[in-house]
Amino acid sequence: MPLARHRTARRVLPAVAAALVALPLVAQPRRPPAPAPVVVPLIDRVLVPAGPFVMGTDTLGEPDERPQHTVTLRAFRIDRVEVSREQYARCVRARRCDDAWARATWTDRRQPVTSVTWFMADAYCRWAHGRLPTEPEWEKAARGTDARIYPWGDDPPTRARAVFGQRMNVGQPQAVGTRPDGASPYGALDLAGNVWEWTASVYDPYAYRAPASEPTCASALAAYADLQRRNLWAFTGSMGIPHACQRVLRGGAWNYRADGLRSTNRVHHEPTGRYPVSGFRCADDAVPAG
Repeated sequence: MPLARHRTARRVLPAVAAALVALPLVAQPRRPPAPAPVVVPLIDRVLVPAGPFVMGTDTLGEPDERPQHTVTLRAFRIDRVEVSREQYARCVRARRCDDAWARATWTDRRQPVTSVTWFMADAYCRWAHGRLPTEPEWEKAARGTDARIYPWGDDPPTRARAVFGQRMNVGQPQAVGTRPDGASPYGALDLAGNVWEWTASVYDPYAYRAPASEPTCASALAAYADLQRRNLWAFTGSMGIPHACQRVLRGGAWNYRADGLRSTNRVHHEPTGRYPVSGFRCADDAVPAG
């Protein structure tokens, strides 16, 4: 009797399986994705008034910082401090930013966010109702209208004014806004040291020769080719001559030497690069009250 049942089951099971296959498939309703959490940016910006300022230098630094010239800007606002890891994490939670990197030993979330590409910095600033500052805006915010060398004046950097001079393999940036003695004329902090800051501007080493024109990748690539053709490898300092369109970073960093913190210093990198010494702050167009 058990054997008979076994033979019957062998005949029935294939038929059941075939019947199941023949049944029409019913699509299961998909659950809509969970909405992004409502997270608002924390914005604290200082006003930089409209008017002219002196950009560049004729006596210090590298050839790409020359000639000194006057630039007139509209009023704008710029973040009082660099964007911190804590602030950037809010953008990640809002699903508007990609994760940033940090060394395992960097545990203070008040430190500036680092290892973000130019595109990641740009995305954050857009979420924070702003944009990256242009290179002229950044420099005016740092040195004001009196052509000072550093945000605080012409005296050399000290540990009370800036975070700098640490060893690359053991050093790290400090919490943003912890060097009030290094404030700029408009009250912005950490514009010298702590981390290099991405700007919106394309790096054109000849930009100061035609300051009325906004640098473009086309003008920058032409300048790079000219420098290479003339074998002027030191024109852009220790960074060398780029081979692809790059973006400007400003301000120096926690691992940099003191004289490199001057407000005219121009550094450049690929916009896709992530570096433990680079971060950013945002700006926006100042809206008159009333």
